[in-house]
This record gives sequence, structure tokens and C-alpha cells, in this order.
Amino acid sequence: MIIDTSHFTPLSALIGGLIIGASAVLFMLVNGRIAGISGIVGGLLNPVKHDVLWRFAFVAGMIMAPITYRLFAPLPDIQIDASYPLLVLAGVLVGIGTRYGSGCTSGHGICGISRLSPRSIVATVAFMASGIMTVFVMRHVFGSF
Repeated sequence: MIIDTSHFTPLSALIGGLIIGASAVLFMLVNGRIAGISGIVGGLLNPVKHDVLWRFAFVAGMIMAPITYRLFAPLPDIQIDASYPLLVLAGVLVGIGTRYGSGCTSGHGICGISRLSPRSIVATVAFMASGIMTVFVMRHVFGSF
């Protein structure tokens, strides 16, 4: 994956962050729940009758957002240099980490830190440290990517 830093636009990043933050706050105000993706999707895999509709709507919105965006602007080019087995392994490891960490990066990193949750702060530091170490090992020890 190549990140083109010469075309980084801080304004669009700021606006995107504000939208994500406002959405998380609005979701908590309206539903009284944290907008953590793993918890929302997990609730669909083990459904409770009164709980399915809003979870389905949330996931459908995540799927429809890029489709709607594409109506107004081209989607950015995405280049993934990893193999499918490596992507599957990464997904499984993220899923395991999500279960052990009692939440995902969106739940802890966006919603938890904004509530000053000590558990979420520690979890987010662990996510970031793991990511940094993984990139370092993959690039400098194994020499790939």
C-alpha cells in the first residue's frame, strides 16, 4: 500500500473526523449505545428481537455510504499489496483481538477515549503499539511491503 502524502488534504481529514465524532455522539444520544462496529455486528450474529433493526440499519448505512459517495465523486484508487491468505489471517487476528479487548478500534478509539474511559485509552494505546510493531517487523525484519 502506498500513501500519497503529497496529496494529503488536512481540511478533508478534519471534516471527516468531525463527521465521525458528531455521528458517534448523535448515535449515543439517540440510542444510548456506543458506535463500536464489532459490538453492532456481533449483535446481528446473535440477534435479540428488539435489537436487530437498528443494527441492520447501521451496517446498511456503512455499506451504502461509499455507494452514495460514488454518485458524486470517483472513489479513490485502492492498491493492496498483500495476498488474500495474509488478508484473511489479518482479519482473523483483528477479530480475536476485538473479542479479547472487549471492543474494536471504533468503539475504544473514538467513543471510549471521548468518554475518557481508562480501559479504552489503554486498549487504543495497545492497538497503536501493536500496529507500529507489526509494520516495523514486516518492513524491517522480514523486508516485505
